Amino acid sequence: PVEAPVAPEAWAALAARTKLVEKLRASVEALLIHRPRGEQAACFRAPIDACYELVGLVRQKWRGFDGGDEANGAIDAFIAALAARARPLRRSEGGRR
Repeated sequence: PVEAPVAPEAWAALAARTKLVEKLRASVEALLIHRPRGEQAACFRAPIDACYELVGLVRQKWRGFDGGDEANGAIDAFIAALAARARPLRRSEGGRR
């Protein structure tokens, strides 16, 4: 994992696309964006420990240039589990329906 600053204009552009940016708690949560090839991106407000879990999973399973079937399957399973416990933003929180 790498911590890197995000340019203010890039952060503003991201905030214009998802209200999750406004909801993040610094040093406790992260914006996790998953975009499989050829598909639309899914954004999650995720606890930092879940992000570190994903990093550990990738480091453990990744093989070769594209990760391989085992790593990609593990990432898909991780994202599916995250999506299963996620809840959409309510309209009062700035969510879209």
